[in-house]
Amino acid sequence: MDKYSGKKLDGRYEIHELIGVGGMAYVYRCTDTIDEREVAVKILKDEFLNNDEFIRRFKNESKAIAMLSHPNIVKVYDVSFGDMIQYIVMEYIDGITLKEYIGQQGVLDWREALHLTTQILKALQHAHNKGVVHRDIKPHNIMLLQDGTIKVTDFGIARLTDTQTKTMTEQAIGSVHYIAPEQARGSQTDGRTDIYSVGVMLYEMITGKLPFDADSAVTVALMHLQSQPRMPREINPGIPLGLEQITMHAMQKNPAQRYQNALDMLGDLERFRLNPNVHFDYKYFVDSDPTKYVKKTHKPEPKSKDDDEAEEIEEKKEHKNSFYAVKTAVVVAVIMIVIFLSAALIRGCVSNQSTNVPIDNFVGMTIVEANEKNPNNFKFEIKSSPKFDSKKKTGEIVKQSPEAGSKLVKTGATIELTVNSKDVEASVPFCKNLSKKEAAELIKEKSLTPKFIDVYDNLGATNAVVDTFPPAGVHATVGSTVYLYVVRGSKEEKITVPEVTDKTLYDAQSKLSECKLECKYTYDDESRAPEGTVIGQSPLQYSKVDDGTIVNLIVSSGKGSQSTVNITIDMPKNVDYEIKMTVSVDGVIDSKYTKKINPKYNTSYAMSFTGSGKSTVLIMLDGQNYRKYSIDYSTVSYTTESYDFVPTEPQTTKAPTKPPETQAPTVTTAPTEAAETEGEN
Repeated sequence: MDKYSGKKLDGRYEIHELIGVGGMAYVYRCTDTIDEREVAVKILKDEFLNNDEFIRRFKNESKAIAMLSHPNIVKVYDVSFGDMIQYIVMEYIDGITLKEYIGQQGVLDWREALHLTTQILKALQHAHNKGVVHRDIKPHNIMLLQDGTIKVTDFGIARLTDTQTKTMTEQAIGSVHYIAPEQARGSQTDGRTDIYSVGVMLYEMITGKLPFDADSAVTVALMHLQSQPRMPREINPGIPLGLEQITMHAMQKNPAQRYQNALDMLGDLERFRLNPNVHFDYKYFVDSDPTKYVKKTHKPEPKSKDDDEAEEIEEKKEHKNSFYAVKTAVVVAVIMIVIFLSAALIRGCVSNQSTNVPIDNFVGMTIVEANEKNPNNFKFEIKSSPKFDSKKKTGEIVKQSPEAGSKLVKTGATIELTVNSKDVEASVPFCKNLSKKEAAELIKEKSLTPKFIDVYDNLGATNAVVDTFPPAGVHATVGSTVYLYVVRGSKEEKITVPEVTDKTLYDAQSKLSECKLECKYTYDDESRAPEGTVIGQSPLQYSKVDDGTIVNLIVSSGKGSQSTVNITIDMPKNVDYEIKMTVSVDGVIDSKYTKKINPKYNTSYAMSFTGSGKSTVLIMLDGQNYRKYSIDYSTVSYTTESYDFVPTEPQTTKAPTKPPETQAPTVTTAPTEAAETEGEN
């Protein structure tokens, strides 16, 4: 027995049994003797009582949950942070983790996955509205109750986005298989980080597989950053296209290309629920300045200095790519150490107490009737009878296992039903233009279960069926649900959202105003698009919305469009005395590079300049124009004008027999790449 079982905390909480062990805490099932209810008590492990980081996380979890009050989020009743023991008293959950449930089921029916995901998103919407970002959304932290309700738990590394404390745990990171790319690289996290993790969970539920998996945690993290997963329908062809599109939209690597909040994703899930045939036309933003690999240009021998510079630049580019790969691997490796040392993998509150009920008698019913008269939520496994009995109805249940009243079973248990049928599948009948009553009777005759969904349609007659899912002619399992779409009325006139991406903010606002739509916008500091350019919109273009709907725009602030250019200056030869080098940028002297230099010892000099748009850099030696560079930061390139330097002091080498002739400037063009370092040679 452990040290706490059988004891009472603060004279109030009687500890019964250990029900979970995580990275930093134990979880016990307890009785609150004052409020007379079962609770779960999470106690920080003794070895972390003197660890400021773990204590901070433990307090952060209680603070985060205490701010929240939602039926799909675990409640916190009490906290205690003493010197000898620190614990959190939470709602006791009689259920299993979603991870365990996925492990039992293998692949979840997409309708069930839709139901669970909707609850998770509602919980996150509430948390995000309160300024709490979970940052460790995974099925291990989702508890599933027997009635199908879910509870989001474990806010141990949540981020509180209030103005007083921008982030509570800057170094915290979620589990690697569900981690968002921006979290893996240590960038800023927000509600869209949780959206990515929800997308990964939805992917796992409907396919039975993780989008990325490997032997090394570091490799998995890198896959989130760099790789594309298989499309869900390649793994499970039974997934509707609309649900696949929703899943992949939530898992976009660029946060700006995902759902911008939980409410947006809930909206698409609801549209899909009402019409599983719906398709979504998501268009993702293409990097306006992707990495370019410059091929070497082979020129006739001998090579010029410009050829050497071009090859040197290309070599730097290759080093740059490998540098980022190594850098990312190192960062992720360090982060993973944090994961294995401190991640709270609390299994959750699992109880061996379950409701036991007698088995109902379903023999003699049809599958449709059994579904309608199933108060204990039994799951039915349908099999066909060895021989079809023409005297009984098709789909009538002739046998069940376990038999009625034979024993007590848990609510939700699986009952095997043998039906009078030549096959366990039935063809969905053609119901278009039938009334609700006629369609329902036709569906039931096929031993299928009808379910009506009201839709607006300008083509079909009011109260008539306009479509079904699955479509007519498709074979469906006996007893399964057929969704019948019934016309409730004519479609209301909707406004088509115009495409305003790549337009200026002013033009986008004008266009939306013409369409009687409102506009709000936020700035993105990471975009490389020009300042004021619209890089994203929600709702997406071509969506149908009501008059006055607010269209949210993401606008480039222009800060990300800056580039850095490297320039290496060759010093004049046969000059062995100190000269003054003056560097000016657009007419303003750059004190960083303005200095005295001896060309005898400094045959070249490297400089780097950062900016946007275009710029002119003038290099002067002892007051003489020497080099003039015209830089274009948008293309990361420059052109050069060269001037001869006339020495003003005697040289150690033999002086020329006559003064050098004045020459016109020589103009050359040289590409360059973003600089990583700067220095002198």
